[in-house]
This record gives sequence, C-alpha cells and structure tokens, in this order.
Amino acid sequence: MSSGPAGSGSQGHGGADRDDEFDFDDDDIVMPGPAWLGPKASEHEQVTRSRGGRGLSLRAVLPNAITAAALCSGLTGIRFAIEGDWEKCLYAILIAGVLDGIDGRIARLLKAQSRFGAELDSLADSLSFGMAPALVLFLWSLRDLPTLGWLAALGFAICCALRLARFNAQIDVDEQPHKSAGFLTGIPAPVGAGLAFLPIYIWLATDERWTPEPWAIALWTVAIALLMISNIATLSWKSIRPSADLRLAAIAGTGLVFAALLSEPWWTLAAICVVYLALMPLSVMRYRKVRQARIAKNATPKEATPAQKRLAVDDIERSSSEQIDDNPDQAR
Repeated sequence: MSSGPAGSGSQGHGGADRDDEFDFDDDDIVMPGPAWLGPKASEHEQVTRSRGGRGLSLRAVLPNAITAAALCSGLTGIRFAIEGDWEKCLYAILIAGVLDGIDGRIARLLKAQSRFGAELDSLADSLSFGMAPALVLFLWSLRDLPTLGWLAALGFAICCALRLARFNAQIDVDEQPHKSAGFLTGIPAPVGAGLAFLPIYIWLATDERWTPEPWAIALWTVAIALLMISNIATLSWKSIRPSADLRLAAIAGTGLVFAALLSEPWWTLAAICVVYLALMPLSVMRYRKVRQARIAKNATPKEATPAQKRLAVDDIERSSSEQIDDNPDQAR
C-alpha cells in the first residue's frame, strides 16, 4: 500500500495503526486541507482525521450519502426516460441537481471534506449531468437522427466530463482570473443539463403540441456542450450580492419563483433558462470591466488611461461597500 498524504502514517486494510480519513471520534485531529480534496474543498478548508480509526461517524457518511443519492436520482431519470415518462425523468435529474448543490455545503459545515467525497462528487456529476441528459435527449428526439443525433449526445457527455476534469485540475492553480473575480469559466455541469432540457420544458408546457425538429435539438445539444467547456466568464451565485435596499425584494422574488415552480414548473424552468442565457453577455461585459479595473490597479499612473483609472476607483469603492454589507452576514 502507498503511504497517505503528509502527516499520516503507513496505512493498510486492518490493524490498530490504520489512519482512516473518514474516521471521526472524540480524538479528532484537524489538519489543513490539501489541494487534492477536490471540487468540494478550498484552500482554507480542513480535513478531520481520527487517531483511533474506530469506524465511521454520521458526519463523515452524510455528505457522501447525499452525493450517492444524487447519483441514484440522476440514473433513475434514465430509467424513466426509457419508459417514456418524461416528467418523472426531468424531476429525477432536477432533484439530483438540488442534492449536488447541498452535499458540498454540508461537508464543509461538518468539516467532513475528503478526497473520496470529491472524487465521488465528480463521478456523480459526470453521470447525472453528462451521461443522463445525453441519453434522455437521444431517447426523446435525437434517435430520429441515428448517427448525427448519437454524435451530439456523445459530444454532450464528453464535454461535461472534460469540464469536470478541467475544474479538478485547476483546484491547486493559484492564478484563476475568472474565479478570483467572482466568475465561473463556462457554464457549470448542472446548469448545462438544465439548459439542455429547455426544448423538453417547452414541449411539456405546451402539452406536447410543440415538437421541435431533431436536427434543431442536435444543434442545441452541441451548443450547450460547447458552452460547458468554453472560457466564457459566467455569473457565479456566490458573487451575487444584492444591495441592502434590494435584499427584501430578492427574498420576495425567490419566494415567487418557488411558487411559480409549484404551479407551472415547465414554463418557469423555461423562463429561468432564458433569463440565464440573456445574462451571459452581461456577465462577459461585467468581467471585462473588472479585468480592466485590475489592470489599472497594477499599472503605473502613466500607463493607466483615464477610463482605467475611473474603473479602478469604482471597483475599490464597490469592494469597500460590499465588505461593509457583508459584515452582518458574516456575524450571523
């Protein structure tokens, strides 16, 4: 057996000296979380290890159990697609997206991050948001184009896997311009799956009266696949901070969206997709301004243009106001 990460002893399948990264008890040791923790970790997160190795605790199992549940939900969507039950199919994959959004947060809350959980999460995402949507779209429409339709489905699944691999590979990279500015690179895998289903949302919302052409679905599938592996700066939910004057309106708007999802789920999901796509050009322009402001900060007074200087001042003022607004949230 190979030795574990720095700070752990030689490991084996048995014996009293085993140091299991998932064992938690009263003698827990808190160690800095290295880069290999994967997409559910950050440089400030910690990994908890046990001296005694006396078995799994609930807080070690819970995040990985949620990830496994997300994987099961995504694969169950394929089963419903094979049976032709398209509504249950989409519900299953959407539930997988919700579970994927909370497993990492629960792991951080419980300080139960691990390499195993990170790898399991990437595998679950690849299957639930890459393979499952590709097969659903093929069974729904693309099979009418046996060759081109299958190639489009394969392209979507491969691009999703490539995106996740790129994300994992960049975790230990210090220089990430998009991330440091509060943006994502390309669209996330769960969002890509949701956007790929836009034609099915409209089809279900119109009581199956609107049936798109298979070639149009193939083009749409390829377009979303390319957006997942693109270098386009897209909005990150973590970077969206409404001002104090808009926070109540944002809460009310979120409640209305949930109410709309309960009453008209397919039209609401279609509208969310359209709004997200409409915001993409705005996010690109916003990132360009942030980048110019950073260039102006690093430039000497002679090198910076008047426009860059104004952007730098605006960016500094905005950062200061965000820090002031964030203090109540951090205290809470």
